[in-house]
Amino acid sequence: MNRALAPDVESVFLTPAEPFSYLSSSLVREISSLDGDVSNFVPTNVVNALANKFAAQ
Repeated sequence: MNRALAPDVESVFLTPAEPFSYLSSSLVREISSLDGDVSNFVPTNVVNALANKFAAQ
């Protein structure tokens, strides 16, 4: 998109270190719904709540 708006301008994308990155709740729910491990992203009580929610479905 940037190139379409300004073809003479170069864009650089830098990814932040993990502690500074953004993680959406939608992504966490999707990972959990597919039986993925979200324990590195949310507290234990949230892991348990998600497990209970998706076990019931």
